[in-house]
Amino acid sequence: MLKRTISGAVLILVAFASFYFGGYVLFGVTLFLSLLGMFELFRVYKIQWKPEAFVGYLGAIAYYVSLLCEDGEKYFLPGICIFLILLMICYVFTFPNVPAADMLAVPFALLYAGVLMSFVYKTRMLEGGVYLVWVILIFAWGSDTFAYLVGCSIGKHKAFPRLSPKKTWEGCVGGLLGASLLGAAYGAAFGSKLPDFGSVHPSVVLALTGLLAAVLSMFGDLAASGIKRDHSVKDYGKLIPGHGGVLDRFDSVLFTAPAVYFLVGLFL
Repeated sequence: MLKRTISGAVLILVAFASFYFGGYVLFGVTLFLSLLGMFELFRVYKIQWKPEAFVGYLGAIAYYVSLLCEDGEKYFLPGICIFLILLMICYVFTFPNVPAADMLAVPFALLYAGVLMSFVYKTRMLEGGVYLVWVILIFAWGSDTFAYLVGCSIGKHKAFPRLSPKKTWEGCVGGLLGASLLGAAYGAAFGSKLPDFGSVHPSVVLALTGLLAAVLSMFGDLAASGIKRDHSVKDYGKLIPGHGGVLDRFDSVLFTAPAVYFLVGLFL
């Protein structure tokens, strides 16, 4: 528990520094986490050092570079096409040593650990993003904390026993309500620092966003657990003592970040 607490505190400090400075600092942090998350996922499939994995790493770097371009979004679709063509060329040269299923893991990892993680950076770059980006962690980790506390207190009905034996429906509801309350409280405390949502109060926006973000956060955690169970893996890595790897700690963030980015964007 001490190791978990210390590493958790270090994570918060890194998050604070990268969120505060934003720009190239947060860009570098999110790119690093994306690449490391892809590496962890590739390690599950036992392809982390194979040529197809490096096509994936290069694809992630190219995608992140496009985020720095003024009209980067127009390069996304051509980039996807080039990425898939290069991946299939790699498949031809490595055939029959690489199963087609391993090739399919590459675009999945790029979208899952690469593109989804980038929404942390994209949220920070929004108007008022220096305050808004924090709700990603608040919703992801806050809902998990509330779900754990409520589940331990009154949880009786198992929700997803094959994926997470300790999750209960009571805990799930506690996580949703907890995230919504945290969002409302954050909106009340920092409403003047957040973007202008017109006639809708920031507390209302973040409370509603928190509800959906908490749902997605839960499924992000369950999906990551399913991949591990499917491949008989306990943790994705050991980078964060007491927490595991990047995907162990940020699995819920991967789903929460795009939810915050798009839902808040509806009110801007």
